[in-house]
Amino acid sequence: MRLSHSLLPTLKQVPRDAVIPSHQLMLRAGLMRPLAAGIYSYLPLGWRSAKKVITILQEEMDRIGGQELYMPCLNPISIWEETGRAADFGSDMFRLMDRKNRSAAEGERYCLAPTHEEVICDIARNYIKSYRDLPQIWYQIQVKLRDEPRPRSGMMRTRHFFMKDSYTLDRDEEGQDHGYQLHYQAYQRIFDRAGLNTFIVGASSGLMGGSGSQEFMVESDSGEDVTVRCDNCGYDANLEVATSQIQPVTGSTDGAKVTEVATPNQRTIEEVSTFLNIEPKMLIKTLLFIVDDRPVLALVSGEDDVNESKLGAVLGAPFRPADPAEAVEYMHANLGFLGPVGVSKSIKILADHRLEGAKGLATGANKDDYHITGVQVGRDFQPESFVDLRTVKDAEPCPKCGKKLRLARAIEVGHIFKLGTKYSQAMGAVFLDENGVEKPIVMGSYGIGVGRLIATVIETNFDEHGIIWPPSISPFDV
Repeated sequence: MRLSHSLLPTLKQVPRDAVIPSHQLMLRAGLMRPLAAGIYSYLPLGWRSAKKVITILQEEMDRIGGQELYMPCLNPISIWEETGRAADFGSDMFRLMDRKNRSAAEGERYCLAPTHEEVICDIARNYIKSYRDLPQIWYQIQVKLRDEPRPRSGMMRTRHFFMKDSYTLDRDEEGQDHGYQLHYQAYQRIFDRAGLNTFIVGASSGLMGGSGSQEFMVESDSGEDVTVRCDNCGYDANLEVATSQIQPVTGSTDGAKVTEVATPNQRTIEEVSTFLNIEPKMLIKTLLFIVDDRPVLALVSGEDDVNESKLGAVLGAPFRPADPAEAVEYMHANLGFLGPVGVSKSIKILADHRLEGAKGLATGANKDDYHITGVQVGRDFQPESFVDLRTVKDAEPCPKCGKKLRLARAIEVGHIFKLGTKYSQAMGAVFLDENGVEKPIVMGSYGIGVGRLIATVIETNFDEHGIIWPPSISPFDV
């Protein structure tokens, strides 16, 4: 192919809607072009780079014993209903009917797959019968489709994207751990070969579920994730799960009586703490959530914020903030005046670890324009449990070494999950062990986005002249 005949539509000006460097440079260098919001065509130069990434992925998956397959992106939604994820994905999942346009009761409905755990389970339950059939590692490099509410940042967050997703199927957790470790090592090699300097953080498993997960991150100002890092000992975690050695809340009013105080129009932590002349940490921040149509109170110190990822892990079910009418219904007061003292025993109370045994606190009185002071946790109310609910802040002491933590923005380039038996139990993917006993297959799931990997390489390798390609994924060697 001659250069004069090549499709290389470069741009002199930065496109108006392109904010981050990778989006700007991929458009200006002619690697891709938008078709619709969050939907891009790879042009020849970009596709050459993508194919090199795909080759690296295939080589490293084959190296750990992976078998490549290809699964449809058009799925019957019934298999997603078996695991409950058709509802969990909500509006993020594209849904459609066939040409007969029958109702749900009359015929099959379909979806465009945002991931493929359910399809893997469907294959496994039909063809895995014995412990002799395990372990297995299956992978594909396939289109995924998600109806992102706000597609942005070029290839970083799209509706249509290429992804390497792989799956381990094992007899037990020991086998799962081995497959997980194989992927951990393979991912390190993949990112090294692509020229990325990654770090690994503990992460929330989110909709995927399971017993644990880790993300491979690249520090970048363009990243959507916030990570918590310790430059002294190497502690790294996603903000969703990070912890610190912050001190418990303590008060000096041991034995103080609960006193009701009028606080007219004082709703926020700042307003109430100033009005009562106390530190914000001595207030109990009381947040009301609805879980399965039941009220739950989440309590943190007034200087802290509830981490909804941590709360979700504790609750183990979808939840949402209560609306003003529900606050009045369950707590008999408007938002801003809620507290845990004297609430109905039917309302579950979860409190952050920092509040355990705390004394001399103030909180809402469950009465408009009133707060109460002298509150002692364990005496005036008893939480169902003390759990980690707060969001870590910059410069707090590291949970490992005590040195200052640092918040850093980062891009997630890979995610690995221990799924356990969540999907296999729901879908009946079982095998017979050595004793003829039926057991669910133990699974793991592992993902890398092709376009996001390329965009991340560009985010960390460019100057005023443009992209600085690592040789391993450059479109051409010159």
